[in-house]
Amino acid sequence: MKSYVIIGGGIAGVSAVEGIRSVDGEAKITLVSSEKTCAYSRPLISYYLEGKSRLDTMGYRESDFFEKNGVTVLCGVSAERLEPENNSLALSDGSTLKYDALCVAAGSSPFVPPFSGLDTVEKKFSFMTIDDALSLEKELGADKRVLIIGAGLIGLKCAEGIRDRVKSVTVADLAPHALSSILTPESAEIVERHLEKSGIELLLGDTADSFDGNSAYMRSGRTVEFDILVLAVGVRANTALVKAVGGEVNRGILINGKMETSIPGVFSAGDCAEFKSGVLAILPAAHIGGFTAGVNMAGGSECYADPVKMNSIGLFGLHIMTAGLYEGDALGDPDRRFFVKDGYLSGFILIGGVEKAGIYTSLMRDKTPLDTIDFDAVMRSPSLLPFGREYRKEKLGGAV
Repeated sequence: MKSYVIIGGGIAGVSAVEGIRSVDGEAKITLVSSEKTCAYSRPLISYYLEGKSRLDTMGYRESDFFEKNGVTVLCGVSAERLEPENNSLALSDGSTLKYDALCVAAGSSPFVPPFSGLDTVEKKFSFMTIDDALSLEKELGADKRVLIIGAGLIGLKCAEGIRDRVKSVTVADLAPHALSSILTPESAEIVERHLEKSGIELLLGDTADSFDGNSAYMRSGRTVEFDILVLAVGVRANTALVKAVGGEVNRGILINGKMETSIPGVFSAGDCAEFKSGVLAILPAAHIGGFTAGVNMAGGSECYADPVKMNSIGLFGLHIMTAGLYEGDALGDPDRRFFVKDGYLSGFILIGGVEKAGIYTSLMRDKTPLDTIDFDAVMRSPSLLPFGREYRKEKLGGAV
């Protein structure tokens, strides 16, 4: 009987289990997770703090998922050392696992800059896991002032989750605008106005230089007093296991279309894996990549073509969706911005009206020449009508 090991209990690791079982129903599967809880949705931790989600509803698989799939789960245990020469993995509890194939779905970790005086801050938190959210929740109160360093996806979702449970929330970021990794400056202005109307104070183009207890000394010369500090500057892919044994890594663990790393028998998926287009820390890529890895670990044949970069986020009722690359000609308005390069849709930004956005991602994924459709009409209102009868017939299976 073959033996498979998966490192990581997030969506990539869970999907790897499903991929393996789609091919091999008998093999031994062991899943190792440094967290105490597996198979829960990380994006829901802000909704938990907001009171819109409960701990017992955050799972995306049934509670008996691992039991039904014959998976041995080792929670609260870390993978310490990969030994590919004898197909084994050393764990933090001193034990060793042998494997026929292994998937590194270890995710990412918060990046904490070396702020001077950070050790003098007593109440400081990250915001990536259930444990982070529970620790932060213990300190929330109507008299508390919160400073969040980082106006990216994680920092702003944290701000949304706690805004009504504290006295004030200030978000600082060295970037000149919010969500700088996914929005243009013009589009970000719309989101920034909405955040400020929702009670969030933004300090953009500014960040902490040093700390002294509950005082943050900003690069601008300003001093910000706070009771709670949340560090959401960014994340780094967990590549150490593969890098330590000579595996090819860049920002993430380099993989091919079969999710194979440069080390024989070792696969990778999720936030720690790097496609040709880069590290894509998004749920669809983690799910499909993990399943693909599992199928191929078990001897199947599956390929995951380089996925489209996408992000979807809601902030205080404002929905935002972005996809692709912002290359070529920019068309439309800041809240509905489209990028066209060499006659193809290369990327888009939607703020507010995100309905039927799948039509735009389909154009990108299928590499549809825009001169074959009425793209002006599609930009104004996403619909299949401007695509023509044959295209609709293909997409809708005859219902045109």
